This record gives sequence, C-alpha cells and structure tokens, in this order.
Amino acid sequence: MNSLVSPEKPKALHKGSQIAAIAPASPAKEERITSGRRALERLGFSVAPQRAMHPQGYFTGSPEDRRAEFLAALGDASIDALIATRGGYGSAYLLEEPLPERLSPIKPVIGFSDLTTLQIYLWQKHHWPTFYGPMLAAGLDRGWGVVHGCDFDSFQRALITVGSGYALDCCGHTIATGEAEGILLGGALTLVEATLGTPWELDTTNAILVLEDRAMKPYQIDRVLLHLKHAGKFKYVRGIILGDFPECEPPVPGSPSVRDVAQRILAPLKIPVVFGVPIGHTARPMLTLPLGAPARLTAEGSGTLNILEPTVRP
Repeated sequence: MNSLVSPEKPKALHKGSQIAAIAPASPAKEERITSGRRALERLGFSVAPQRAMHPQGYFTGSPEDRRAEFLAALGDASIDALIATRGGYGSAYLLEEPLPERLSPIKPVIGFSDLTTLQIYLWQKHHWPTFYGPMLAAGLDRGWGVVHGCDFDSFQRALITVGSGYALDCCGHTIATGEAEGILLGGALTLVEATLGTPWELDTTNAILVLEDRAMKPYQIDRVLLHLKHAGKFKYVRGIILGDFPECEPPVPGSPSVRDVAQRILAPLKIPVVFGVPIGHTARPMLTLPLGAPARLTAEGSGTLNILEPTVRP
C-alpha cells in the first residue's frame, strides 16, 4: 500500500549536471531533439551524446538496443538524470525481462505519455519517484512558457529547488470540490490501464491520481475510466487530477464531452477532482509533476496542488 512516507529523493540538478537523452519508444525528428537539447543547455546542463540506433517500424530501435540504452544511462555514474526524446509507443518492451533488482543510486527520470510505463515500473518495483514533464522533442523543443511548450517554474521547483515544498495553480476546473492529501501517481490514462494484471500494476491506494491522454473519443475515455473503477483502482484514491484531453472532441455535436464523462463517473466518488490541468498532452505550457511526492489537492475554482516537501535533495 502507498503511504505518505516519502521515498528516497534524487539529487537536484544544477549547472553542469549531465543529462542522458533516452529513446525507449518511438523515434523523434532530429531537429526537434536538437532544439530540446539547446533548451536544457541554456539552463547550464549538458546533454550526453545518444547512442546510434536503427529505427524499426514505429520503434526507435530494437528492444535490446533501447533497453541497453536505458540501463546504461541508469548505471553511468557521470549521468545525473535521464530525459526521453519523445513518447509514442514501445517502452513496455523494455520490461519483457525484469530490470536488475538493484539499480544505480536514484536519478530523475523525466518524460510523459509512453514513459508512464517505465515510471510506474520504477515506482512499483523500486520505489523511485519520477517526473511527469516535458521531453526533448515534446515540449522542450518549443521552449518555455509558449504554446505546446513547457512551464519553467514547475520544472525548476521539481528538479532544481531543494528548499521547501511549493504550490502549483492547476489552471483547471473543479468537478468535485474538496481537499485531500496523498501520493502523486499516475500518467497517461491508457498506460495506467495497461498495467492492470502485470507485475507492476499501479497501486492507487492513498494516491492523488494523475490521468491524461489525447486523441480518444469520449466514449473510449468512458470505457477506460469504467474499467479502472471496476478494477477497484478508484476505491482508495484520495483525489484525481485530469488533463486537457486534446483531440478528444465529441464525434457528434451535443453528445457527451470528456468533461461530461469524467463528471458522471468520478464525481460520485466524493473525492476532490480537477479537470483540464495542463499536464502531458496539452497545448498550454506543460507542468512538471513529481510522481511519488506527498501532495495536497485542493479542488476549488481552478484547483491548487501543494507539493508538501522538496522533491530533490542537495
């Protein structure tokens, strides 16, 4: 069961930190990766050269090559953090064989979308917190504070600042009012669902559950939420944060929207729920959320998420 006891924290990033770019899923355009690298370099970080891989269909490389890249970055003492180039599909193939029982000293792993699979695995099997935030070719390539870019303040507070906890304006819409404390967990909706029945199935007990996705019809989101409900994944959840769900418009004018679906299924849970938060797949500057951190969700107005303690250590 998840408790409110803090997991071990990774070291904070600082000028001179070296970050490894990993590609556990689908390939990204080189010019977008380069733009993302430059955004990190302007903060004083260095980005280690990526190993060459040969794309295979919709994968960046073979499962063996992608797994080897991931494990090498985890085990390299000169690497301070890992960040994905993009999502897409394929991270689950890295788990065809269990990762080593003992990993390197904990490092930040940053990404969203398909990275959800690895982030949940690291939490369930190793109690590693991770960071649900921008990737090189998905957010960082556009820049800070711009459309389809990323939010600098939340990135800095999650990965660089060691002084104290902090508050984030959810910039969303309250579906069900209330306040609750729990462990911030979750990710892409369909990939949270895909952990069901696996050895790394997400334990949502005492969670402030983050769910977001893109390009789904409202009835498809309805189906996934109902499946999670039937699987007992909402039974002990303390609060829920929902993303923007872009490209999820109703197929027929006047039919239920994603917000309508969320209201119908989640409001009866009698826990705080905030919809329309700029996380993961969003056109707004993307927030960085520290998964595994103790947090307080206040569902009123646009919603407030308080991260109750620093998420990195000196």
